[in-house]
Amino acid sequence: MNAGVAPKTTFTYELTGDQQELLLGVMLTGNYRRREVPYSLWSIEGDKFNATLYEKEKHGRRKLCVQGAGAEDFVLFVLEPRVLGAASLGYEKELSPERFSAHAGSDESGKGDYFGPLVVCCAYTDERLSAEMQKLGARDCKQMSDKSVLSVGMQLRRLLGPDGYSVVKLGPAAYNRLYAKMRNINRMLAWAHGTAIEELLAKRQGCGRVVVDQFARTEDTIKRALKPLGRKAQIVQMHKAESDIAVAAASVIAREIFLRDMQKMSEEVFGKPEPGDEKDAPRVPAGSSDPRVRTLAEEQVRKHGPVWLMNHCKAHFQTTDKVLSAVGKSRADLPPEGQVTSLPRTGG
Repeated sequence: MNAGVAPKTTFTYELTGDQQELLLGVMLTGNYRRREVPYSLWSIEGDKFNATLYEKEKHGRRKLCVQGAGAEDFVLFVLEPRVLGAASLGYEKELSPERFSAHAGSDESGKGDYFGPLVVCCAYTDERLSAEMQKLGARDCKQMSDKSVLSVGMQLRRLLGPDGYSVVKLGPAAYNRLYAKMRNINRMLAWAHGTAIEELLAKRQGCGRVVVDQFARTEDTIKRALKPLGRKAQIVQMHKAESDIAVAAASVIAREIFLRDMQKMSEEVFGKPEPGDEKDAPRVPAGSSDPRVRTLAEEQVRKHGPVWLMNHCKAHFQTTDKVLSAVGKSRADLPPEGQVTSLPRTGG
């Protein structure tokens, strides 16, 4: 491992059927304590780590999550030699040198959150920056706490400087206007990624490759949205692109900016907390399935009227219909851009 790089504490893998069998053998015969975890096939607790194999299967694979201060040792000395059959941790640069060469990565945050903006970030990296990003702990933001995202995101922006990343942020009002025109979330994402990529390439004209998480069924969706500089670059679309350090950095910065906007919204809704009370202050909930999302939206609509949603929420979500119905209103009480609903998902 590189000196000065803090050990990772979270690892995720997609295991084949054979690897699952090997893992279960390790879990059953090792000196581990069985844990009960919802939706898991098997979960254990070891020396300063826990490992969970989840029930949900996709294309014959199941997700394994290893977490804790001792997670890296378990991966290095047990999981890699006995289950994965290959050593990769600590050899990422040798195994995938292209991930550390000069290129950019683009990712988004807020797509599935009812409240708040949609944020897309495109971040540049090279060999030096990649090493620094690793030291800061840049990784898929979904594996990080909000506190870590806020801290690491700010540090990444300082590391990269204004010429090292670009951001496209659509606040709820702008988001709702654009969705009413495009009526397709994938086209909106393609436009936002294309715009962020173009802005980054204008600053870093020597950057010839951009990695993007593939959010649509076909690669043509984003290609159609690319602008002149983006059309000249090599655009690499891949699933789970956050394994690329530039995409990971972009995911953290995008989520950091999203969370800061949510903090501002929380202060608007609940008032600014007194100094020292920030930790326990009420917050606008993220996501869309949390019951608190509907509860808060209903409270605000009763207080401020249905139009409040247009400046705080992604109005095309089905949540809007449920909120309006609960307060005796309908989409007819919203402006035209709020009367557009989500369409069935398509490849475009």
